[in-house]
Amino acid sequence: MSQAQIDTLASLFDDAINVLKKEGALPADWQNNSQITRTKDASHGDFASNIAMTAAKAANTNPRALAEKIVQALPANKDIRQVDIAGPGFINVFLNAEAKFAVLDDIFALQEKFGLSKQFNGQKVQVEFVSANPTSSLHVGHGRGAAFGMSVANLLQAVGYDVTREYYINDAGRQMDILATSTYLRYLEANGEAIVFPVNGYQGDYVRDIANTVTAQHGNGYVHPFAQVAKDAPADAEFEINADGEKTLLSGDKEAHIDGLIANSKALLGDGYELFLNAALTSILADIKDDLSDFGVNYECWFSERSIDAEIEPVLQILEDKGYLYEKDGNIWFKSTDFGDEKDRVVRRANGQSTYFASDIAYHKNKFDRGFDKVVNVWGADHHGYVPRVKAALLALGIDAERLDVVLVQFVALWRGAEKVQMSSRSGKFVTLRELRQEVGNDAARFYYVARKPEVHVDFDLELAKSQSKDNLVYYIQYAHARVCRVLEKLAASGLIVDDAIGAQQQHLLTAPAEEEVIKLLAAYPATLLRAATGYEPHVLTNYLKELAALFHGWYDSNRILPVSLTSGETPTQSELDMMQARLRLSKAVRQVLANGLGLLGLSAPSSM
Repeated sequence: MSQAQIDTLASLFDDAINVLKKEGALPADWQNNSQITRTKDASHGDFASNIAMTAAKAANTNPRALAEKIVQALPANKDIRQVDIAGPGFINVFLNAEAKFAVLDDIFALQEKFGLSKQFNGQKVQVEFVSANPTSSLHVGHGRGAAFGMSVANLLQAVGYDVTREYYINDAGRQMDILATSTYLRYLEANGEAIVFPVNGYQGDYVRDIANTVTAQHGNGYVHPFAQVAKDAPADAEFEINADGEKTLLSGDKEAHIDGLIANSKALLGDGYELFLNAALTSILADIKDDLSDFGVNYECWFSERSIDAEIEPVLQILEDKGYLYEKDGNIWFKSTDFGDEKDRVVRRANGQSTYFASDIAYHKNKFDRGFDKVVNVWGADHHGYVPRVKAALLALGIDAERLDVVLVQFVALWRGAEKVQMSSRSGKFVTLRELRQEVGNDAARFYYVARKPEVHVDFDLELAKSQSKDNLVYYIQYAHARVCRVLEKLAASGLIVDDAIGAQQQHLLTAPAEEEVIKLLAAYPATLLRAATGYEPHVLTNYLKELAALFHGWYDSNRILPVSLTSGETPTQSELDMMQARLRLSKAVRQVLANGLGLLGLSAPSSM
């Protein structure tokens, strides 16, 4: 049954309910919130409705008695063969044979558009994802947010939303100062100064590369003695490391030390400080953009944190005017507890600097000021405590917090054999997303990143992702697509052709239980997309594709598509040719749906493997 037919079935039940309302069997204001679901057991028909259970209380009768009245009031329809009442009051609907094949007609008519809908046409949604600090290359943990966010955006677009994909560039604040100062220290080193690199600086070789580029472009005109950079800075941290690699702080303060280096660097360089900050930002951001683009992740908007500096004070003034700010210990606090947060939050420190949270309030107001009906933030699981305070700020600003959905994506553990790889962007010792893609390929990375619920940790098995077996789910799904392509190649080599018109005429021959199961699953694709999109659950689609591939492989292994006579050189019989065209039609429909689903996940649909 196609989606249009499902809608028709829902309309038939609405008509029946209206009859009962006119007869007084149901209150006139009763709202139909029932569901029509596909049955798993063919003996229960093709679809089941729980409408009698949902309406029984309002009708002041038992569900089964109400179900009988509903069935009697159902208008006749050419696609429905039989309607039964089962159990406590489920209404099971059996379709005529031709109605079951309607999905094949839809697939061939719509092709790559099959499954898409216009349900949310006219609604604008922004999906913000990754938004990693531009302080180093993306690592494998960022990759999950990238694959998940892009898949969610694609799914939302598939059901009609006008989607804007956005990357929030954290190009302001302390982390950027640490990066700029780290770059300046490596610049001094490259120009002959003996330095002591801070524990809390960015350690990776990429910082040296940026510093060398600055030297090549600007010479040594910004060199100052390291003693001046380190002057009066608090002592750096010193650690004792035991045999297990655990650190124990012996003395010093790494945070205070790097802050001292930053202050001195700014004072010594003056306007030249921006040169090092911008050199690092430009280089790393370009690397991030290239990495994501090669991963098939692209954005309509790259939004700079610096660009909203001028919006922070006005938004704090709005909160002040509404009475939601107060002063304590020299800091300015937002009354987020008035809106359900566990404690109030600082928005301006005693030194006059606004906090990152203040920037985030301005950024989220900016989002909704741009006219988005819904905003989806894809954040790392470590941001869990940040969600209530952002929603509290929206409520204080008079913005419906329900328009903001935050999806928290859990961490990724990368395994090489029995060894778990540790990742730290500050130390520079991490596996980058680019390295992962080079090892396992984009398709495997994209698939396994989204194949589980976002709130579940992912243990990424490199060996499995590279294997060519049914245990590697992405390979198994793509192989189903390639198998159909191979059949068509063999057919072309035999001199026979695919005739879709004949296939449509002969599709009634597809009566085997396995064929009916494949057709039923194909018909479930549009509803699957809708569920995956509205629930922000790409794994629903990966599970569907896995099930479809498994059904197809099982059917393919047990049923010949091309006539046996082709291999013996004999002329196929007409019955063989008719069955061939019918099965080719089913195979091509499977291929199309697999390609459609893989495409929404950002995966390829190979013709050979």
